[in-house]
Amino acid sequence: MNSATTGARRFRRSALLGAVVATALGGGAILAACGSGGQGGGADAGGPARLSVADSYIPLPPAGGMGAGYLTVRNDGGADELVKVTSPAAESVTMHRSTASTMEQVTSLDVPAHGALQLARGGTHLMIMGWQKAPALGDELEFDLTFAKSGTISVKVPVKELTYRPGQS
Repeated sequence: MNSATTGARRFRRSALLGAVVATALGGGAILAACGSGGQGGGADAGGPARLSVADSYIPLPPAGGMGAGYLTVRNDGGADELVKVTSPAAESVTMHRSTASTMEQVTSLDVPAHGALQLARGGTHLMIMGWQKAPALGDELEFDLTFAKSGTISVKVPVKELTYRPGQS
């Protein structure tokens, strides 16, 4: 064998060994980042959710008609999921997601760790049907929000004028 062939083989072996080492180290870094314990956002994602509800409202629905409900679920803890909404004021409360051309009922909505689930006009919202009594401006209706991990939270949701937007006067 000549020295050029021997040098080429050494180079290929070194390159192959370097690739193997780099892959092993990279894989270890990925596993460390995905592991539990330690510092960082990933560690809290498995902890308990710390939920609160803000900016809740129902625009005044037409007499006898279905209504919509909007609110924000804030989460200062681990991930959770909104799985059910009920109200003694209505026969049915369902969760929906709107897109540019459709509206579909969904069975659950994610509440991200250290984030928020926002139910807002033109997006994810509640559909309220079968009112026990027609809501009036200023009424506060009770809703029970049931989460996969955190149980049920009861909130009072005010009925506002049709043009109401949270944060605007």
